[in-house]
Amino acid sequence: MIVRKSPREIEIMRDAGKITADALRLAKELAKKDVTTDFLNEEIEKFIISHDGIPVFKGYRGFPKSICTSINEEVVHGIPSQRKLAEGDILSIDVGVRYRKYVTDAALTMPIGNISDDAKRLLEVCEKSLHLAIGVIKSNEKLSLISRTIQEFVEKHGYSVVRNYTGHGIGRSMHEDPQVPNFVSKSLLEADEILMSGMTIAIEPMICMGKPDTKVRDDKWVVVTKDGKLSAHFEHTVVITENGAEILTL
Repeated sequence: MIVRKSPREIEIMRDAGKITADALRLAKELAKKDVTTDFLNEEIEKFIISHDGIPVFKGYRGFPKSICTSINEEVVHGIPSQRKLAEGDILSIDVGVRYRKYVTDAALTMPIGNISDDAKRLLEVCEKSLHLAIGVIKSNEKLSLISRTIQEFVEKHGYSVVRNYTGHGIGRSMHEDPQVPNFVSKSLLEADEILMSGMTIAIEPMICMGKPDTKVRDDKWVVVTKDGKLSAHFEHTVVITENGAEILTL
């Protein structure tokens, strides 16, 4: 069931979104060569708690940390550890915050030091696809327009779109209806939702330099590309309005 949020609920989600965005801003400042992803996790957890938020990932289905840190071929759900970031890595950080019972979620992929031109282009295309998708949203449009916009832009630039993981509704809980795929499928078109003002969704393109196939490592969490090639991930939580969409995690 899709839950449209009231103006009061959206205002709380704006506050949650600000904490989420500021946590990601802190991550960009801290993420450097030789920094461990555990250190990033600890600092961002402290930041969220100091702003009266709750790191919603921690304990979710048993996830052990407060943020996800995915490096290079890791697509999503990377677990912070004592691994040190290295020059040339690309690091995806995903942050979810619960504030006054409402949740927002956002992610970005950042360079560690100097990265290859190919990696830079991957990041640019992934981030651009997210903003293009947000730009086409309007009340009474179909959900598949978001999916089609991401897929067509990404594939036009020679990259692939991950099929096994999607965006989602969000707000009263971290995962709500509807699913928001980054590609168009027959099943999506058969049950194409109509976007309505007050809907809150997390849009999150996950794209690969190689093939879209993924696998989950033995830890049951970390998703990686099967071919070992780089992957990027960007995400915003948005609320649909009559005339477009407002980014709550900007």
